[in-house]
Amino acid sequence: MSKPKVVLAYSGGLDTSVILKWLINKGYEVITYTADVGQDDDFEAVRRKALACGATKAYVENLQKEFVTDYIFPCFKASAIYEDRYLLGTSIARPLIMKRHIEIANEEGAEYIAHGCTGKGNDQVRFELSAFALKPDIKIISPWKDYEFLNEFQGRPDMIAYAEKHNIEIKKTQGKSYSEDDNLLHISHESGILEDPAMECPEYVYSKSVSPEKAPDKATRIKLYFKEGVPYKVENLDDKTVITDPLELFLYLNKVGGENGVGRLDMVENRYVGIKSRGVYETPGGHILREAHLDLMGLTLDREVLKIQKEASLKVAEYVYNGYWFAPEFDVVMATIDACQKNVNGDVTVKIYKGNANAVARSSETSLYDSDIASMDVHGGFDQYDSKGFIRVCANRLIANSKLKSKLNKNG
Repeated sequence: MSKPKVVLAYSGGLDTSVILKWLINKGYEVITYTADVGQDDDFEAVRRKALACGATKAYVENLQKEFVTDYIFPCFKASAIYEDRYLLGTSIARPLIMKRHIEIANEEGAEYIAHGCTGKGNDQVRFELSAFALKPDIKIISPWKDYEFLNEFQGRPDMIAYAEKHNIEIKKTQGKSYSEDDNLLHISHESGILEDPAMECPEYVYSKSVSPEKAPDKATRIKLYFKEGVPYKVENLDDKTVITDPLELFLYLNKVGGENGVGRLDMVENRYVGIKSRGVYETPGGHILREAHLDLMGLTLDREVLKIQKEASLKVAEYVYNGYWFAPEFDVVMATIDACQKNVNGDVTVKIYKGNANAVARSSETSLYDSDIASMDVHGGFDQYDSKGFIRVCANRLIANSKLKSKLNKNG
């Protein structure tokens, strides 16, 4: 009798290695899947470890380019930001990871998928909502929400003992006293020593960016080129570097941003499951891209269209953070974003210096800026006398309210 197949999202760490062996001991045939979305891992070592632990197959999938073109760029086109601060570095990667997870399950004829997400976090929601949207009949094994697993593993010592019993390789190096999620867009640091929001994050935690105080004393100027809200070229105005490949472009923004201490964020956010958590984020390339894109929208979008864009961006951020990438409402709101971004074409010059990325110049063939009308030195095509009537019309309701207040005060 054949064993039921399960495709396990596998990082190679202690948790997922223990889960792999635990599933095998429960009678499953386990196939592992590791997504390369730009994290700094030895993927061949991860593959070898999965097979050594008993996996019948070990997939390692390079998803970096798709991550940039189909997930990062659309979110930044939407100018999506969660709670006015977080650039969604972890959240954006999750639908892509699950999309390939489900594809592998289909290819392998697997009835189950499994993951090692904690029952307290956002990722369990993102993964599982995406899975059900893509394959409604999928069966999901989530050990950290399984009573049997939780009774067997009360904490890390139990997992280490299980690993030693089953000859699972454990890294001998001292573990970090906080957890990280790393990908092309960002690296997050949370838990452990960072759980006290009153404690300043130690400098040694940061790994993708230098401290702004130690960044170069010379500014770097780059020019980013956009078509319909999507970057297609970056040019370094100092050393004349030009890059057009989407993945290489974003990697270059990460490099320049990281070298100049750009993109650090320390915040307390609201998880979808109702828990507040403190996260320390490094998003160097994303920060630069966001600043340039926001600036170009100011030049090219009509005032009322810009309002619609901002309202839609709030919904995009909410849907991405909460795990609704494959929901019908996400498709609708992204169609709105696409319509808003048709004229967001042009280039923006960004000055990068000691933790800051500021737009300092911009141009566009679809610009709505009229220098003759805006100028204080010429009359241009604007009759200033018209402003007198405009102000009077706008003031009508203010005058009416003022009269009402005076009347009420006299009677009261």
